[in-house]
Amino acid sequence: MNGDIRAKEIRVINSKGEMLGIMSPFAALEIADGEGLDLVEVSPSAVPPVCKIMDFGKFKYEQLKKEKENRKNQKIVELKEVWLSMTIDIGDLKVKANQTLKFLEDGNKVKVSIRMRGRQMAHSSMGVDVMKRFFDLLEGKAVMEKNPFTEGRNISMTLAPAKDK
Repeated sequence: MNGDIRAKEIRVINSKGEMLGIMSPFAALEIADGEGLDLVEVSPSAVPPVCKIMDFGKFKYEQLKKEKENRKNQKIVELKEVWLSMTIDIGDLKVKANQTLKFLEDGNKVKVSIRMRGRQMAHSSMGVDVMKRFFDLLEGKAVMEKNPFTEGRNISMTLAPAKDK
Protein backbone atom coordinates (compact mmCIF):
# COMPACT_ATOMS: atom_id res chain seq x y z
CA MET A 1 0.00 0.00 0.00
CA ASN A 2 1.21 3.51 -0.88
CA GLY A 3 4.99 3.67 -0.23
CA ASP A 4 5.38 -0.10 0.30
CA ILE A 5 5.12 -0.91 -3.43
CA ARG A 6 8.60 -1.97 -4.60
CA ALA A 7 8.04 -2.73 -8.31
CA LYS A 8 9.69 -0.45 -10.91
CA GLU A 9 6.56 -0.33 -13.09
CA ILE A 10 2.92 -0.97 -12.14
CA ARG A 11 -0.37 -1.17 -14.01
CA VAL A 12 -2.75 1.39 -12.45
CA ILE A 13 -6.55 1.33 -12.22
CA ASN A 14 -8.30 4.49 -10.98
CA SER A 15 -11.10 4.67 -8.39
CA LYS A 16 -13.79 4.39 -11.12
CA GLY A 17 -12.30 1.12 -12.44
CA GLU A 18 -10.75 2.65 -15.56
CA MET A 19 -7.27 1.59 -16.70
CA LEU A 20 -4.73 4.41 -16.46
CA GLY A 21 -1.89 2.37 -17.95
CA ILE A 22 1.61 1.35 -16.91
CA MET A 23 3.61 3.90 -14.90
CA SER A 24 6.07 4.24 -12.05
CA PRO A 25 4.80 3.82 -8.47
CA PHE A 26 5.86 7.40 -7.73
CA ALA A 27 3.65 8.84 -10.51
CA ALA A 28 0.72 6.63 -9.47
CA LEU A 29 1.14 7.71 -5.83
CA GLU A 30 0.98 11.38 -6.90
CA ILE A 31 -2.32 10.70 -8.71
CA ALA A 32 -3.70 8.91 -5.63
CA ASP A 33 -2.61 11.74 -3.33
CA GLY A 34 -4.24 14.25 -5.67
CA GLU A 35 -7.56 12.43 -5.24
CA GLY A 36 -7.00 11.96 -1.49
CA LEU A 37 -7.02 8.16 -1.83
CA ASP A 38 -4.57 5.26 -1.33
CA LEU A 39 -2.60 3.25 -3.88
CA VAL A 40 -3.22 -0.46 -3.11
CA GLU A 41 -1.47 -3.41 -4.75
CA VAL A 42 -4.26 -5.82 -5.70
CA SER A 43 -2.33 -8.36 -7.79
CA PRO A 44 1.35 -8.51 -6.89
CA SER A 45 2.02 -11.69 -8.92
CA ALA A 46 0.94 -10.15 -12.26
CA VAL A 47 3.55 -8.76 -14.66
CA PRO A 48 3.62 -5.81 -14.12
CA PRO A 49 1.88 -5.77 -10.70
CA VAL A 50 -1.64 -4.31 -10.68
CA CYS A 51 -2.43 -1.44 -8.29
CA LYS A 52 -5.73 0.30 -7.69
CA ILE A 53 -6.46 3.78 -6.41
CA MET A 54 -9.07 3.43 -3.65
CA ASP A 55 -10.04 4.49 -0.14
CA PHE A 56 -8.38 1.65 1.77
CA GLY A 57 -10.14 2.39 5.08
CA LYS A 58 -13.55 2.22 3.40
CA PHE A 59 -12.52 -0.98 1.57
CA LYS A 60 -11.49 -2.70 4.83
CA TYR A 61 -14.70 -1.54 6.54
CA GLU A 62 -16.90 -2.95 3.75
CA GLN A 63 -14.91 -6.20 3.77
CA LEU A 64 -15.45 -6.61 7.53
CA LYS A 65 -19.14 -5.84 7.07
CA LYS A 66 -19.47 -8.57 4.40
CA GLU A 67 -17.66 -11.12 6.59
CA LYS A 68 -19.91 -10.29 9.54
CA GLU A 69 -23.01 -10.67 7.36
CA ASN A 70 -21.76 -14.04 6.05
CA ARG A 71 -21.15 -15.28 9.60
CA LYS A 72 -24.63 -14.16 10.63
CA ASN A 73 -26.26 -16.06 7.75
CA GLN A 74 -24.21 -19.20 8.39
CA LYS A 75 -26.08 -22.09 10.00
CA ILE A 76 -24.07 -24.29 12.34
CA VAL A 77 -25.40 -27.85 12.17
CA GLU A 78 -25.32 -29.69 15.47
CA LEU A 79 -25.43 -33.44 15.95
CA LYS A 80 -28.15 -34.36 18.43
CA GLU A 81 -28.43 -37.86 19.86
CA VAL A 82 -31.52 -39.91 20.67
CA TRP A 83 -31.23 -43.16 22.62
CA LEU A 84 -33.66 -46.01 22.09
CA SER A 85 -34.05 -49.41 23.69
CA MET A 86 -34.48 -52.76 21.97
CA THR A 87 -37.60 -53.39 24.03
CA ILE A 88 -39.16 -49.94 23.43
CA ASP A 89 -42.95 -49.87 23.00
CA ILE A 90 -44.71 -48.04 20.17
CA GLY A 91 -45.92 -45.16 22.38
CA ASP A 92 -42.44 -44.38 23.64
CA LEU A 93 -41.11 -44.76 20.10
CA LYS A 94 -43.59 -42.10 18.90
CA VAL A 95 -42.47 -39.71 21.67
CA LYS A 96 -38.84 -40.14 20.63
CA ALA A 97 -39.84 -39.68 16.97
CA ASN A 98 -41.59 -36.38 17.79
CA GLN A 99 -38.51 -35.15 19.63
CA THR A 100 -36.35 -36.16 16.68
CA LEU A 101 -38.67 -34.27 14.30
CA LYS A 102 -38.13 -31.11 16.36
CA PHE A 103 -34.37 -31.53 16.06
CA LEU A 104 -34.64 -32.09 12.30
CA GLU A 105 -36.92 -29.06 11.82
CA ASP A 106 -34.26 -26.92 13.52
CA GLY A 107 -31.84 -28.12 10.82
CA ASN A 108 -29.78 -30.42 13.06
CA LYS A 109 -28.60 -33.93 12.29
CA VAL A 110 -29.66 -36.71 14.64
CA LYS A 111 -27.74 -39.79 15.71
CA VAL A 112 -30.10 -42.57 16.83
CA SER A 113 -28.48 -45.17 19.11
CA ILE A 114 -29.41 -48.38 20.86
CA ARG A 115 -27.20 -49.92 23.55
CA MET A 116 -27.58 -53.71 23.74
CA ARG A 117 -27.26 -55.41 27.10
CA GLY A 118 -26.65 -59.01 28.05
CA ARG A 119 -28.53 -61.48 25.88
CA GLN A 120 -29.63 -58.71 23.51
CA MET A 121 -26.17 -58.97 21.91
CA ALA A 122 -27.23 -62.29 20.35
CA HIS A 123 -30.28 -60.63 18.71
CA SER A 124 -28.83 -57.49 17.14
CA SER A 125 -31.19 -57.88 14.17
CA MET A 126 -34.06 -56.94 16.52
CA GLY A 127 -32.30 -53.64 17.22
CA VAL A 128 -31.98 -52.94 13.51
CA ASP A 129 -35.72 -53.63 13.15
CA VAL A 130 -36.44 -51.09 15.91
CA MET A 131 -34.30 -48.55 14.03
CA LYS A 132 -36.24 -49.17 10.80
CA ARG A 133 -39.60 -48.80 12.57
CA PHE A 134 -38.33 -45.56 14.11
CA PHE A 135 -37.26 -44.26 10.68
CA ASP A 136 -40.70 -45.15 9.24
CA LEU A 137 -42.35 -42.99 11.93
CA LEU A 138 -40.51 -39.92 10.63
CA GLU A 139 -42.73 -39.96 7.49
CA GLY A 140 -40.17 -38.80 4.92
CA LYS A 141 -39.09 -35.76 6.95
CA ALA A 142 -35.66 -37.33 7.43
CA VAL A 143 -33.01 -38.80 5.18
CA MET A 144 -30.94 -41.74 6.39
CA GLU A 145 -27.39 -40.47 6.09
CA LYS A 146 -25.86 -43.63 7.60
CA ASN A 147 -27.73 -46.92 7.67
CA PRO A 148 -28.03 -48.74 11.02
CA PHE A 149 -24.74 -50.42 11.83
CA THR A 150 -23.51 -52.40 14.81
CA GLU A 151 -20.36 -51.29 16.59
CA GLY A 152 -19.60 -53.29 19.72
CA ARG A 153 -22.60 -53.05 22.05
CA ASN A 154 -24.18 -50.14 20.14
CA ILE A 155 -26.35 -49.93 17.06
CA SER A 156 -26.51 -46.47 15.54
CA MET A 157 -27.68 -44.58 12.46
CA THR A 158 -27.48 -40.94 11.44
CA LEU A 159 -30.41 -38.92 10.12
CA ALA A 160 -30.41 -35.57 8.32
CA PRO A 161 -33.33 -33.25 7.53
CA ALA A 162 -35.05 -34.06 4.23
CA LYS A 163 -34.65 -31.45 1.49
CA ASP A 164 -37.98 -29.82 0.60
CA LYS A 165 -38.67 -29.70 -3.12
